[in-house]
Amino acid sequence: MAEEPTFVELFRLAERSAVHLEMRDGYMQSDPEYISWRDGARETSRYLDQETSAWLALMRETTGRGVVVRRARIVSEPVTDYIRFEHHVTAGNVAAGEQVRWLPRRRASDVALPGNDFWLFDGRLVVFLHFTGEGELSPEGDEERTTDPAVARLCSAAFEAVWERAVPHEQFKPS
Repeated sequence: MAEEPTFVELFRLAERSAVHLEMRDGYMQSDPEYISWRDGARETSRYLDQETSAWLALMRETTGRGVVVRRARIVSEPVTDYIRFEHHVTAGNVAAGEQVRWLPRRRASDVALPGNDFWLFDGRLVVFLHFTGEGELSPEGDEERTTDPAVARLCSAAFEAVWERAVPHEQFKPS
């Protein structure tokens, strides 16, 4: 049986699109980059460094091949400190070619959403991401993959509904 591609390889295999829906108000609060930002180091995050960030290099490579990478975030208002951090470092994502939008949670009440954050590759492969209640990656398995067409349609419809309503990163001001 062939091994599944790694998460990074999924971006290299994508032909048209990779979309990501985030629905939590905090992730990985043990991340040293977040802790440094929280403690006042606002301009030194490796998440902003186009030269050394592996993620930003992957996004430049992926979007450079013509793959559209979009990320939508549903956030509570007023936003948490973690969301302020994410907003701050998102400049790096945008500079690397990702398109990012933000949707205040109260504007998502009538959108059918899956139970977990996900990436959807080329409209057919869904990678659900699993987190603990504290926002850390789940020790029981941090991802689940499916190519079930009904699940892919649900995720695609949810993402597009959020994207349509969401505010482009450059216009979103965290409250």
